[in-house]
Amino acid sequence: MSGAEKYFYEPASGHGLSHDPFNAIIAPRPIGWVSTRGRDGSVNLAPYSFFNAFCYEPPIIGFSSIGRKDSLRNVEESGEFVWNLADRTLAEAMNASSASLPYGVDEFGVAGLEKAAARLLAAPMVAAAGVNFECKVTEILRLKDRDGKPVEAWMIFGEVIGVHIAPHLLKNGVFDTFGAGIVQRAGGPSGYALVLPEARFDMERPA
Repeated sequence: MSGAEKYFYEPASGHGLSHDPFNAIIAPRPIGWVSTRGRDGSVNLAPYSFFNAFCYEPPIIGFSSIGRKDSLRNVEESGEFVWNLADRTLAEAMNASSASLPYGVDEFGVAGLEKAAARLLAAPMVAAAGVNFECKVTEILRLKDRDGKPVEAWMIFGEVIGVHIAPHLLKNGVFDTFGAGIVQRAGGPSGYALVLPEARFDMERPA
């Protein structure tokens, strides 16, 4: 940085910028497009920008609910959820499913999406998604601050017990990450990013 002093702030005191840079720096982030079904049969579909994979064997993924969202209520009741891959063709529908709606309103209908039945779960899948993970909840953890005080965020982990992949996304037995049109959450209030072939580079891990 040519000796220039870096911008510094303490999050507890505010960032002093026009938009919180935290989400823009930890970016792009995979989108946890999660479908669930509650005890009363209510279906919910919502995207979560705090989402990732955490274990190979068994495969475990997780997403964070900032506040007690409908997805959290449903996974507490059912112990399951489906993750659906958001690609560029589904980006607008994914965004539409993020609307704040009363419990019981089906976001599939709001977003104009067709449901597909999961094989192992009651929660439905996004039929048009190129990949769906059927997941059983393994843990729900309420997050805490540095002083051990609970905050209004819950981390939901799930073991992937069933995987659906559209055939055109498998090239010689390898998932076509750079050809799948995967959408990721990026910086600012409206930024998104695409995983594109021209963005790829390869490095071999050290022995």
